[in-house]
Amino acid sequence: MILRAALGTVRRRALCSLHRRIVPLGRRGPIVSFAFDDFPRTAYTIGGSILTSFGVRGTYYAAVGLMNTSNDLGEQFRTDDLHSLVSSGHELAGHTFSHISSSSVPLLAFQQDVKKGQQAIRRITGISPSSNFAYPYGEVTLAAKKALGEQMMSCRGIYGGVNGPDLDLNLLRANSLYGDIDRLTRVQELISQNERRKGWLIFYTHDVQDNPSRYGCTPALLESALSAAIRGGSKISTVAELVNEMQPQCHIPETVEE
Repeated sequence: MILRAALGTVRRRALCSLHRRIVPLGRRGPIVSFAFDDFPRTAYTIGGSILTSFGVRGTYYAAVGLMNTSNDLGEQFRTDDLHSLVSSGHELAGHTFSHISSSSVPLLAFQQDVKKGQQAIRRITGISPSSNFAYPYGEVTLAAKKALGEQMMSCRGIYGGVNGPDLDLNLLRANSLYGDIDRLTRVQELISQNERRKGWLIFYTHDVQDNPSRYGCTPALLESALSAAIRGGSKISTVAELVNEMQPQCHIPETVEE
């Protein structure tokens, strides 16, 4: 177990230090983003409504192969949810098509699935998804980080912490927003740390419901996190809004063709 933990630490350090694409955050912080992965319907029907009530928007990383299915996170999004989400001003971002791990298939197969997911979103909604991406399960390989970093505006993992003062757009840090209101103290500590550092804090979750899965949160926790961030003076931004604001510092990938 000790050896496995040590190897995991070495691997994480390598992933965070190699194939980086650094962009300075400048004086834009403190900024907080709320992201929803996969995504379950409740992330939009409940989570999206909460964000809208605060006058802000979120980033939804959609794996289109999950559409119209159900799993341990509950019912997944429907076609109508995508149209409604986009028209409401939320960001629709990439999460592969099949929700596969970058470590479970060859690099070419992973890249093809990422492209397939982007194409599916465009076919369904009639618009191109943002060129921001989140790795399913948070699993990243060095080869995938290098390859996707040349194709996407940003790629997000699940390594915790605050982004800034310099951002690695090839592997943005993000923090889980799981559980109920009893987890609020940790959330508030992260928000306070981000305020002091004037950085960029990303929260991610999945379902949003009164009895969430182990990978989701309650409406109360999401509302409290939003309130704490706004009360502390943080700007609430989608990933796309912030990354686009930093152009032309950011690499702008070409549109994915059919």
